Amino acid sequence: MRILFAGTPEVAVPSLRALVDAGFDVAAVLTRIDAPLGRKKVLTPSPVAAAAGELGLPVLKGNLFTPELLEQLSSLDLDAAAIVAYGGIVPPAGLAVPKHGWINLHFSVLPAWRGAAPVQHAVLAGDDVAGATTFRLEEGLDTGPVFGVMTETLEPQATSGEVLERLSHSGAVLLVQTLSGIASGRVEAAPQSGEPSFAPKLGIDDARIDWSEPAVAVRRRINAVTPEPGAWTTLEGQRVKLGPVSPAAGDPAPGDPGGVTGQPEAGGPPAPGALQVVGREVRVGTGTEPVVLGSVQPAGKKMMKALDWARGATRGELVFE
Repeated sequence: MRILFAGTPEVAVPSLRALVDAGFDVAAVLTRIDAPLGRKKVLTPSPVAAAAGELGLPVLKGNLFTPELLEQLSSLDLDAAAIVAYGGIVPPAGLAVPKHGWINLHFSVLPAWRGAAPVQHAVLAGDDVAGATTFRLEEGLDTGPVFGVMTETLEPQATSGEVLERLSHSGAVLLVQTLSGIASGRVEAAPQSGEPSFAPKLGIDDARIDWSEPAVAVRRRINAVTPEPGAWTTLEGQRVKLGPVSPAAGDPAPGDPGGVTGQPEAGGPPAPGALQVVGREVRVGTGTEPVVLGSVQPAGKKMMKALDWARGATRGELVFE
C-alpha cells in the first residue's frame, strides 16, 4: 500500500516508524514548516521531519494546502494518507487525493473529545478511560466514520504527557492494523455513535491554578496541563510554575505548623493558596483538603523539589495567589 504520512510533533513519530517497520510504501512525509525554537528562535525542523530524514523519506513542508502542494500530493499516486497530529486542516480538494482517503489517528475514544487537546481534556474531566481512534477524515471536526478503537485505564495521578506518550505507541499499532485491514479489504468504517464532547486547545490562562477549587479539581488541572502549557500560580506578584501534586497524607498534628505557614490557626489546615510545611511535606490549601507540592520553579530559576524551595523561602506567611 502506497501512503503519505502527515504529522508534526514527537507524538506522531512512533506511528511513522511503525508504518515503515510494517512495510508500507511511504511515498512522502508531510509536516509543518520549520519553527523557531529556544531563546535564540532558531528555525528547527519538526520531530516528524527529523525522523523522516533519519529514515531516508522525502519530506514535504507546508502549513497550508496550496495548489502547488495539492499538485505534489496528486502526483504521488497514493492509496491512502495516514495523519497523526499534523496541526492543520485538510481541505476537500486534499481529502479527495488518496484512493482510500485520509486515515486519522486521534487520541480519544470518539465521539468523546473531538478537537486539538483530547488527552488534556480527558485528564481535566477525570475520565476513567483514555484511548485512541482511527477514522476517515471528512470536512467536520473529527466527525468521520471509525475504523478501530483502543483503550486504557486513566489513572488519577497520570499527567497528560505520560498518557500521550503511552498512547503514541499503542495508537501506532492501531494505525498499522487499520491500514493493513483497509489494504486487505477486511476493515470497514462505521459511523460514530454517542454524544460528542469537545477539546479545544488549552492555553496559558487555562493553566493558572485556582486554589479555591476542590483539591481533586486542582490536581486534575495540574496533571492536565503537564507538561504543556505548564501549571502556574503567583507568589508575591511573581509567577511560579508547578509540577504535579498529591493528596496530603493526613492532618497536621496540633501545635505543629511547620516552617513556612499561611494557615489561619497553628495546627489547622492551610487556607486556600496558603503554604504549610508539615514534616517533609509542603502543603497548599485548596477549597477542600490540602495538596502536597512535588516540585516548584520560581521565576528565573530551575525546577526544584518543593521542600528544598520552601526551606529557602522567607519565613512567615506565604500564600499563592
